[in-house]
Amino acid sequence: MAEQTSSRPGGSWLLVLFGVILVIVGLPLVYGGAQLIFLGGSWYYALAGLGIILSGILYALRHKTGFWLYALIFLATIAWALWETGLAFWPLIPRLVAPTVLAVLALLLLPAFPYSTRKRGPFAVAGLLVLALIATGIYAFQPHEVTRNTFAKVEKPVVPAAAASAGDWRHYGRTPAGTRYAPFDQINKDNVSGLEVAWTFRSGDTPAGSAQDQNTPLFVGDTLYTCSPTNIVNALNPDTGEVKWKFDPQAKAPLWQRCRGVSYYEPVATPAEAAPAAPADGAATAQPAAPAAPATAACTARIVMTTIDARLIELDAKTGEPCADFGTNGTVDLKQGMGEIKPGFYFQTSAPTVMRDLILIGGWVWDNVETGEPSGAVRAFSAKTGELVWAWDLGNPAITKLPPEGESYTRGTPNVWSTPAYDDALGLVYLPTGNATPDFWGGHRSKEAEEYSSSVVALDIATGRERWKFQTVHHDIWDYDVPSQPALYDVPDGKGGTAPALIQVTKRGQIFMLDRRDGKPIAEVEEKPVPQGAMEGDWTSATQPYSTGMPSIGTEPFTEARMWGATPFDQLYCRIAFKKMRYDGEFTPPRTDYSLIYPGYYGGMNWGSASVDEANGLLIVNDIRMPQFVTLLPREQADNYGPSAAHDGLGTQLGTPYGALKNGFMSPLGVPCHQPPYGTISAIDLKSRQLVWQVPAGTLEDTGPLGMKTGLQIPIGMPSLGGPMTTSGGLVFYAGTQDYYLRAIDVTTGEELWKGRLPVGAQATPMTYTSPETGRQFVIISAGGARQSPDRGDYIVAYALPKKN
Repeated sequence: MAEQTSSRPGGSWLLVLFGVILVIVGLPLVYGGAQLIFLGGSWYYALAGLGIILSGILYALRHKTGFWLYALIFLATIAWALWETGLAFWPLIPRLVAPTVLAVLALLLLPAFPYSTRKRGPFAVAGLLVLALIATGIYAFQPHEVTRNTFAKVEKPVVPAAAASAGDWRHYGRTPAGTRYAPFDQINKDNVSGLEVAWTFRSGDTPAGSAQDQNTPLFVGDTLYTCSPTNIVNALNPDTGEVKWKFDPQAKAPLWQRCRGVSYYEPVATPAEAAPAAPADGAATAQPAAPAAPATAACTARIVMTTIDARLIELDAKTGEPCADFGTNGTVDLKQGMGEIKPGFYFQTSAPTVMRDLILIGGWVWDNVETGEPSGAVRAFSAKTGELVWAWDLGNPAITKLPPEGESYTRGTPNVWSTPAYDDALGLVYLPTGNATPDFWGGHRSKEAEEYSSSVVALDIATGRERWKFQTVHHDIWDYDVPSQPALYDVPDGKGGTAPALIQVTKRGQIFMLDRRDGKPIAEVEEKPVPQGAMEGDWTSATQPYSTGMPSIGTEPFTEARMWGATPFDQLYCRIAFKKMRYDGEFTPPRTDYSLIYPGYYGGMNWGSASVDEANGLLIVNDIRMPQFVTLLPREQADNYGPSAAHDGLGTQLGTPYGALKNGFMSPLGVPCHQPPYGTISAIDLKSRQLVWQVPAGTLEDTGPLGMKTGLQIPIGMPSLGGPMTTSGGLVFYAGTQDYYLRAIDVTTGEELWKGRLPVGAQATPMTYTSPETGRQFVIISAGGARQSPDRGDYIVAYALPKKN
């Protein structure tokens, strides 16, 4: 029988305390909710806040009505959350977890009210809610927002490892096609769980300040070649990581130090250059070991590198000595013909492109500082001598080599800072172009800049003359450079044959599939109307190209309901911030108010590029889902604001009427203001052009609110820099997430099969090779620290299966 009582020992002050807590919770909800209503947003927060305050007052007065009022608010909150988000897991977390905790406390305190009865019902309900919270915590460790579909596998023969360039990785994307696919299957889905660290190398060049380690090593013959953020090259034994030679160019730059890779050149010997024949009787004559090539000797196989102070250097691949027959003692000055270059305004971040006997060079420029920055001219140099063979100056096609005396290549033109791909059979090289500086104001741009910004341009390898171009963004004022290396792959043409495709991923999350012979879309592209309303003096294109024949990744438009936070309070903050911003969807033009850019200017996809699993015809992409806000500052205000930043922060945009202030859209806790995932990895069937699978990329283990590491392997999906790599073993390897892991996943399902803990994070693309000495397949990752992480390192980590006895 229930016992009825007029008081409980200590119950009164507990009710008062809980009432005060409810009032404290309700006040910011009312204050913020009123702002949200004024901005045209949801009424829930203000109404719920008022109800919670009233409930708290009733609790403090020890009126049981306070409990029933909160119970009503709690049930209404559940109904509202389900109405606004459905059953999606992450959107429900800030809406329901905190109210549920309060509901548990309310139920436990129910017997403390005067004249209450001691019944088990409230405790049972509280127990159920606690179990729901525990289940939610457990469920958080499972991947959400997962897509898994079936697809028809492409029946293609797997190239044996022995026939695949002896296990080499000779180019940044392994081959000139840039597919990052390795036809090696010693490591495969059945045994990848046994991967272990084989060796670790430390370069001694730990990135600091604006430096980043983004290197994908090369493997040629019997040597692994790596570069560090300040362009120090190490040649390593592929089985042990021991140093064969080291070259330090003593390169310096005031910002943005990085080296994504070096390249390899080996000229085809003519009969006159061929080695002498063996003695007529066939007897081998013992020869002494060849000494290291002196600086005066010609090189055969060469490592080709650029530096952060704009030099092109060739090294003897065997010794690391500069090739004396190249340029001036092994070096070509890339500043020739470029005119004035202020410190840090021009150099190369991506690996040079070696094609035939040519070295193709683009360049990075310091975006958003001023108009008239160094030219985006692309040049081809002789890989044998360093002589300039041709130049492509899109602002002045009449310049085919060096500019006339006293002149320079056209300044301020779109540059090629990422990595080209080329098709030797077609004789074409494909350039992903950036934007004409500055990024967020285009009223001053030339006709040529308008035509070539944010495009893919095909040039004749032999002459450098343009063959075709395709633009991914018209009049780009959002920093939507084409950041990724194109992937060249022959796709089914629907008639029983194949078509030579170029697949270009973009910051916009759009994936364009073009015929690489003429640039015409293979997958349908539509021009769609976009928001208008640029500032006076600038303009916007009426339409923009959308690749409707391919899936887009991470492009769902924002709404207030998609705003998120770790708690109801920062979710409310983000809702208010969102409603204060101008957002009309993708291509919302920047103005003097705050507008939202989504997809953001980091992507979508970025320089890590995509991979094509050639055995199954799958395109593998990782994406970033991080919006930014931007506001244009009038010239006088911008001039008094401070110096220009590299990306986030102020872009001074000197020479235009406005500076651009921009940054990530985050809550006060440093949590993104929109619901997860913040990054995914996806597979697209290139035959059906449908999404096969998509999974969140990375966990919260090494990051969290206020920059604190949570230590929790919650697969929320984090932004990722660096790209994926695929193998004929049925695997995708990637490592560019915020947590410190290299992962292997099933290429056909997206299921994670293995992960290896790294000493620090990585933002590089992994690679793989097969050692000719031991026959072991290795997977290599350069780990120098994840973006936005304070942990930095100088590691090259090699993984392999255990040695056989």
